[in-house]
Amino acid sequence: MTALAKTFGKKYLCSNKKDMDYKENILETIGNTPLVKINALTKDLPCLVLAKYETFNPGNSVKDRMAVKMVNDAEAAGILKPGGTIIEGTSGNTGMGLALVAIVRGYKMICVMSDKQSKEKMDILKAVGSKVVVCPTDVAADDPRSYYSTSKRLAEETPNSWYVNQYDNPGNCVAHFESTGPEIWRQTDGKITHFVVGVGTGGTISGVASYLKMKNPDVKIWGVDTYGSVFKKYHETGIFDENEIYPYVTEGIGEDILPLNVNFDLIDGFTKVTDKEAAIYTQRLAKEEGMFLGNSAGAAMKGLLQLKEHFTKDDVVVILFHDHGSRYVGKMYNEEWMKEKGFIE
Repeated sequence: MTALAKTFGKKYLCSNKKDMDYKENILETIGNTPLVKINALTKDLPCLVLAKYETFNPGNSVKDRMAVKMVNDAEAAGILKPGGTIIEGTSGNTGMGLALVAIVRGYKMICVMSDKQSKEKMDILKAVGSKVVVCPTDVAADDPRSYYSTSKRLAEETPNSWYVNQYDNPGNCVAHFESTGPEIWRQTDGKITHFVVGVGTGGTISGVASYLKMKNPDVKIWGVDTYGSVFKKYHETGIFDENEIYPYVTEGIGEDILPLNVNFDLIDGFTKVTDKEAAIYTQRLAKEEGMFLGNSAGAAMKGLLQLKEHFTKDDVVVILFHDHGSRYVGKMYNEEWMKEKGFIE
């Protein structure tokens, strides 16, 4: 017996592997993110506001969840083959989630992004081995130069590749029906009354809404949209108004298309937030709540405050925060950038 064993006893020696607590790979750490109460920014609201804090995922965003689901589905269907290349148009977060899966599963990754996305997002994707292709923002979705069209073209040109298409891929929505929704229901003990989230591809809001309304049809689902996006007007009128479309700064929410993953029938309403408001509230979350989050969190927070009249003292409101502030240090957290955009004096 070793000196260590004599001193502390056999039970302190290395135990059998089956008694150890660890994950087989980084993908197994996805999900089961915490709910965190928001305090300072909601002091004038009558209700309890809880943040579903998705930056605790390994890729620092909610998109990790659906990245794994969509890859699993593609592998099961035989459309993503060993050694293949994953190709996706992304604002950065889905690309990061897919990149982590690609590393673990042995795929190559090409991320196609618009030039309005932060440099940090592009650098992070390159850091994890992804190839990044940058496209102009100020072009129509069907323009050959857009990141939608470029993603499809690259998939056609690249042998043994798979174009993910998170906008229309049903796995995006199903991932949140299977994980995010049930977690929120369990963490609130079924007491949630409202769910508020920024809407981009639609997978998060539609998947969570599907689960929550299945458990309680009275739960209200609110989407946060941005000016320059078509969602709010389309939801209210059924009209896809191209006059609503123009370039905007806010990242990760809003669209100039109607993704199949946006189930408008499950959404009770939309509220719109300006670029300036989103940027300012991104900073306020960091400075007043200690929540270092991405641009869409600022938009969601301001959107929630705009819905104040819909909440009562008995309500439990859950807001989902998509991603981490490290991806925006050169933009919303940069005073010179904020001044340049006219967001602060």
